[in-house]
Amino acid sequence: MEDARSEYSRVNLSSDPIYRYLRITKGGPGGVAGQAAEQDLVDAAWLQRLRRIHQLQSAWWVFATAEHSRFQHALGAMHLAGEWTRHLYPTLKIAHADAPSSQLVEETMRMAGLLHDVGHGPFGHFFDENYLDTWGIDHEVIGRELIMGPLADVIGELGASPTSDFEPGERVDPRWVAYLISSREMEDFQPPAWLAVLRPAMVGAFSADNMDYVPRDSYICGVAAGPVDVQRIVHYSFISERGLTLHSHAAEALYMFLNSRLYLYHQVYFHRTVRRIDLQLREVFRPTLEQLLGGNPLQRLDRYQGLTEWSLLSDVDRWAHGEDAPRRELGQAWAAVVARKLKWRLIYQGHTDARDIPNAALGVTREQFAGELREHLPPKLRDIVFEVDVAAQESRAFNPMTETAEILFYDPLEDRYRQSQVLDLFRRLPVRMALFRIFAYDETHRRELIKAANEVLGLTG
Repeated sequence: MEDARSEYSRVNLSSDPIYRYLRITKGGPGGVAGQAAEQDLVDAAWLQRLRRIHQLQSAWWVFATAEHSRFQHALGAMHLAGEWTRHLYPTLKIAHADAPSSQLVEETMRMAGLLHDVGHGPFGHFFDENYLDTWGIDHEVIGRELIMGPLADVIGELGASPTSDFEPGERVDPRWVAYLISSREMEDFQPPAWLAVLRPAMVGAFSADNMDYVPRDSYICGVAAGPVDVQRIVHYSFISERGLTLHSHAAEALYMFLNSRLYLYHQVYFHRTVRRIDLQLREVFRPTLEQLLGGNPLQRLDRYQGLTEWSLLSDVDRWAHGEDAPRRELGQAWAAVVARKLKWRLIYQGHTDARDIPNAALGVTREQFAGELREHLPPKLRDIVFEVDVAAQESRAFNPMTETAEILFYDPLEDRYRQSQVLDLFRRLPVRMALFRIFAYDETHRRELIKAANEVLGLTG
């Protein structure tokens, strides 16, 4: 009877709208083995900071219910990574006999799910693209620094997963977790083979990260993105001698998932008003962060820890009423965004993929698109004021065939492995999707800009 009751001392339940309940290990009397538990990491300042960073960087100004945070997504990704790992472990052990205990592998993956976004700054990917780009880094680089720095001791002191305690002498190596959260290789680290085959479950096209945020963002935004059958994808996945593999019975479920994700990009992440807000934010974001942080976060982690959307919006609100003229101007510009007083109007939108326009047009950047537009305008209009947006150039851009080209399927009828790029099912997906938009203060030169855009994109005929 005592063993039956001990579970309630080992694990806390956390309510969640997607999974109903999440399990989180806890320490203290009767708690899990080890000097630390998952609750210690969840309660750490670096994780709690994610409560004050929205999951949807600026879409929460458009979708009234999109108030969820990176923190909620981190917990969900941790849960899904653990559930998936428990399913994969028997075949992992067959393919890699040297893999450690199931509970250690499960906990390693859970920590990768929990910490994969720990390096995010205010406004998420927008911060990557409009501030961290100065140093050629992103939130994953910062996340790895945190995992192997301030959070390393707690990770190394874990002694159990929600399932059971580790085997004697086992511990989670923080480098394992750091390796899993990014597709970039790590210097001076050679991952064990069992770990390397699990990385696609954290950074692939149908990773625990992706398979958490698609249903979560859809549900919380109130956007019906279509069927997302994560359970089927998980059930029909296994580790083969060639790595993470999907049984062909999951092909249709994966296709539906990718289509649902693409729909979310159209309806939420690349929403026209979201992009208008982002366009206006670009004008003030970098100078604001130079005032608030003033350098590379890796060199000032103490200051970075306190930098969130809450702190930023409080600071710029104070600036708007202060006496410092440059800061007051920035604060007033932020006030316009917060009040949704948007100065840019959408006057052109081209939704394109490789079936519609030449491949060269699909790889064009914002700067290139704007430059080519000016060249195609009448000479007297080449100095008019307008802005452009090429959604596919952002870090969250969706490129289905590039992402899915290396997904491995097992066909039981022919008893062979096949890459997704050769399956008819995945040929239905666009090779490359992009949204080309033009914004202006008014519609005075709308006709000329539309004509120029169609010429640039090769849509005239």
